[in-house]
Amino acid sequence: MLEAYALTKRFIKQQIDLGFDQLYLSEKPESSSTPSPSRELDNFYQSIKNCRECHLHKNRTNLVFGMGNPQANLMFVGEAPGREEDLQGKPFVGRAGQLLDKILAAIDFKREEVYIGNILKCRPPENRDPLPEEVDKCEPYLLKQIEIIKPRIICALGRISAQVLLKTKLPLNQLRGKFHDYHGIKFLVTYHPAALLRYPQYKRQTWEDVQLLRKEYDKLLLS
Repeated sequence: MLEAYALTKRFIKQQIDLGFDQLYLSEKPESSSTPSPSRELDNFYQSIKNCRECHLHKNRTNLVFGMGNPQANLMFVGEAPGREEDLQGKPFVGRAGQLLDKILAAIDFKREEVYIGNILKCRPPENRDPLPEEVDKCEPYLLKQIEIIKPRIICALGRISAQVLLKTKLPLNQLRGKFHDYHGIKFLVTYHPAALLRYPQYKRQTWEDVQLLRKEYDKLLLS
């Protein structure tokens, strides 16, 4: 009994470290030999939380792993952590994150229902664009998260995350407004919330994109 209590306490602490404020139970029973997505993410986080694969670790406060529902059907992928994210160790918690929460609410989603991550896990200096060598080192971490979570739709927030995952140099205005195929996963591109704070004129296109996202999400759930 004491051993079970200790394991449960350790697991809850790890969830808090990961930024989860709720525990999710699988709708389907898991076999004892198959770890749950939550446990897999936790184990993966533990394996990379002290990553030193590139120079960005030298100035980080926290590695920003990602957060949300480990069994989410919908996953959002941004570019990299900013100042607030680096301080708190959680993605999208600054002004852009507050706007993302409003966008989610407008299409009847809560942050806890989806999963949110970034291409990079550490903040680039002065929030500059990620360098190719940084992406090369960090993208495999995101790919592992996608493999564990198995989302049915991915929404790329901004040009960089879209170009990295789709392996293209097309500009954002040619990528948004339609679904792409990402290894069998529906993939939509829209503006990064930080861009909307600087250029409010893009909010109309973003609203069109997220309405399209909601419509496709509902259709997939019925299929």
